[in-house]
Amino acid sequence: MVDIAKQAGIAIMKVYASADFGVEAKSDDSPVTAADIASHHKIVDALAKLTPNIPVMSEEAADIDWNERKSWQQYWLIDPLDGTKEFIKRNGEFTVNIAFIDNGKAVAGVVYAPVLEKCYYGAQELGAWLEHQGEITNLNTLGATAPDVPRIVGSRSHVSPGLQAYLQALGEHEITSVGSSLKFCILAEGNAEIYPRLGLTSEWDTAAAQAVLESAGGQVINHETGKVLDYNQKENILNPYFIATAKHWLGK
Repeated sequence: MVDIAKQAGIAIMKVYASADFGVEAKSDDSPVTAADIASHHKIVDALAKLTPNIPVMSEEAADIDWNERKSWQQYWLIDPLDGTKEFIKRNGEFTVNIAFIDNGKAVAGVVYAPVLEKCYYGAQELGAWLEHQGEITNLNTLGATAPDVPRIVGSRSHVSPGLQAYLQALGEHEITSVGSSLKFCILAEGNAEIYPRLGLTSEWDTAAAQAVLESAGGQVINHETGKVLDYNQKENILNPYFIATAKHWLGK
């Protein structure tokens, strides 16, 4: 999974390095670039060779009938370029997300940020790691200490009224805006405590990074039900609102 994500990252960076790249709007008005498509094909082709009998759902090929999809016990869920708006802004805060879903749970995931040269990966009962510039850090052994004032990470491109209300109720805090699924990864590193997402996301936006965070001891909880965020349990691929919490902040 890590190797496939890195190959997708190479394809993305070829477009990123170009002087100009076209931006088109999809049916929901979200942007898409040649980098999204190139990454999609790299990942889908590689997964087809790796696991030819396991279906794949990608943001760039999401039109899969629910009658077919609801029977999936295992499948790959990918976002070939998470943070397309950050890609367009050229701020480096975009990722390749590859998740493996087993019976509705994100059990393994890779989040690769090619500009930052950071690759986060993890799997249930195995652990979670960060590879950065050739060095590998075991995220399960970092031992972060809970601060007196929680550090919050929020979306750089999507600020919701619900988040403002949540932060007001939370009380004193520090907040940093970050693009893409890197918000989960910052929690997994122990560099922030809470990521409240009280706005819309799609399942491919969160699965890989949820797997990393949970493999590092954190959690991602449905804000309404209090249960772990799950996947492919309904026809609509939009996530409910959720709260992601770092391992060292659980129980606070």
